[in-house]
Amino acid sequence: MNIVDAPSPNFGPRAEGKKIKYLILHYTGVESAFEALRLLQGGDKDHQVSAHYLVDEDGAVSRLVAEEMRAWHAGKSYWEGETDINSCSIGIEIQNAGHEFGLPAFPEAQIDAVIELCRGIMARHKILPCHVIAHSDIAPERKQDPGELFPWKKLADAGIGQWPEPGTGEEGDIDKILTQFGYDPKVDLKTRVTAFQRHFMPEVFKMPEKVGVGDPDTVQKLQSLVKKKLGQRPKAPDCRPK
Repeated sequence: MNIVDAPSPNFGPRAEGKKIKYLILHYTGVESAFEALRLLQGGDKDHQVSAHYLVDEDGAVSRLVAEEMRAWHAGKSYWEGETDINSCSIGIEIQNAGHEFGLPAFPEAQIDAVIELCRGIMARHKILPCHVIAHSDIAPERKQDPGELFPWKKLADAGIGQWPEPGTGEEGDIDKILTQFGYDPKVDLKTRVTAFQRHFMPEVFKMPEKVGVGDPDTVQKLQSLVKKKLGQRPKAPDCRPK
């Protein structure tokens, strides 16, 4: 794919010993890619942010930070016990005005470009599908992006991220399962459930009374994703005597 270099000064080296493991998707939360690019290239000295890539609504892709470097996109965040997400992730900003401006739909050309970009990144760094996550997953108290209108299922169907299976009838302690899946156990339970639903159960946001409620359907879908995730992890070598 055609990628235009648009360097940002907001980057540094990854922390020693940290390897790229996660792919984090964001929306820009501003009204145009021009404004997003200005901010990501250091246009706001009070809020120094960046990402590795920016995908415009027409599918144009800009590279702001080299993949081997640490971009400043995740902020204070947590996933699977990791708190320096910037040091072990690639960040993609997707142009969308966000919730403040009514959360516009994501154009097809833009999502096609995101899929192609993600596939390349995942292949280069051997990122597991279960490690493609939302900014709202890793920082649920602060962030909502890329939001409940982002087509996560379409990405999952393309091998990017994962999607829950229909309810299996299983029960469980949602607090513990959310932690097992990756969410920060120190965050309020309702906030974590809302973040999970925003990513994996967007239909709930048409029923406000169900948002943040850990009902059986939410528990069962979470259970199905934990099982998928465990299935994606490399198996330990068999060290038993032959």
